[in-house]
Amino acid sequence: MTSNRGVVYLGPNEVEVQNIADAKLEAPDGRRIEHGVILKVVSTNICGSDQHMVRGRTTAEAGLVLGHEITGEVIEVGRDVEMLAVGDLVSVPFNVACGRCRCCRSQDTGVCLTVNPERAGGAYGYVDMGGWIGGQAHYVTIPYADFNLLKFPDKDQALSKIRDLTMLSDILPTGFHGAMQAGVGVGSVVYVAGAGPVGLAAAASARILGAAVVLIGDFNAERLEHAARVGFEPVDLSKGDNLGELIAEIIGTPEVDAAIDAVGFEARGHAGGEQPAIVLNQMMEITRVAGSIGIPGLYVTEDPGAVDAAAKQGSLSMRFGLGWAKAQSFHTGQTPVLKYNRQLMQAILHERLPIADIVNATIIPLEDAAKGYASFDKGVAQKFVLDPHGMLAA
Repeated sequence: MTSNRGVVYLGPNEVEVQNIADAKLEAPDGRRIEHGVILKVVSTNICGSDQHMVRGRTTAEAGLVLGHEITGEVIEVGRDVEMLAVGDLVSVPFNVACGRCRCCRSQDTGVCLTVNPERAGGAYGYVDMGGWIGGQAHYVTIPYADFNLLKFPDKDQALSKIRDLTMLSDILPTGFHGAMQAGVGVGSVVYVAGAGPVGLAAAASARILGAAVVLIGDFNAERLEHAARVGFEPVDLSKGDNLGELIAEIIGTPEVDAAIDAVGFEARGHAGGEQPAIVLNQMMEITRVAGSIGIPGLYVTEDPGAVDAAAKQGSLSMRFGLGWAKAQSFHTGQTPVLKYNRQLMQAILHERLPIADIVNATIIPLEDAAKGYASFDKGVAQKFVLDPHGMLAA
């Protein structure tokens, strides 16, 4: 293995590609893990969740190697790995999961009970998620490989569709989970809050699940224009502070069957300031009685940059009584990627889900990661895919 370089968080609004430690078959506490593999990273994406950390809106410490959206080639296997071999091309769920605890056995891999000593759930390169090294790098270690990794059946075919398949590690299953948890089905009228990559993935998921109309709301004109180009109904939130009225202008009624929050805790209101609960409150207002709300957008337990003391502890001013009175269902939490990624892979390989075009996947070199973060923070209508080894440029 040659020297390893990765994207390192240095502090609020500052990342840098640096030399980092070589990937080894070791857990964060230094234990040897024979159930793991080392991957040569083929593609690794910049995620909105990474951006929360880079903005300084979490308790992430300087020195963290970022990156949880990983696709790679196996270059080393531990002696306990039975179903993977050197040369296999695999997708890595962002969830680190053991496959053996109560939650993993019930497919709740987003809250594995064993891979993080501090709380349920682990992830690569993320604050409070177990200390697993991130994959915005040349090489990365993956534990419990037989359970976690999705092997692509045809390596050459997978490489030809890598712009799409790289989305299987997080963004596409997360959007799909939001749509499933919102109860989207044939003929549904769906509203998605947020026209960023996860919102677009949620909208694409709603469409493949049979939605009749998929509306997607945002303040960002560039993102709304892109959403319209790929077939969704844009809702320009800058035109008014009553979401129901904006929706009614498009479909004739202020109500939808299902709503998906792809914004999370850094939500902003019509006046421009942060209002952490505004999207959740709007979801309750516009969703029909006995409807469901999927919440793949991130909400945190600690937010140092929050607008008030309560929000700094994850306490939000929700109109929960409205949701209760309307008998609505709310679904939260980290997406259990393994629950969906194989089916979504098949949809991609069989030309049913052109997710790279839908989210406007844009390939950049690993060394340009800081530029990608800066552009993403400005709200460009792109999903940045890092190319550590120059394998995707052609």
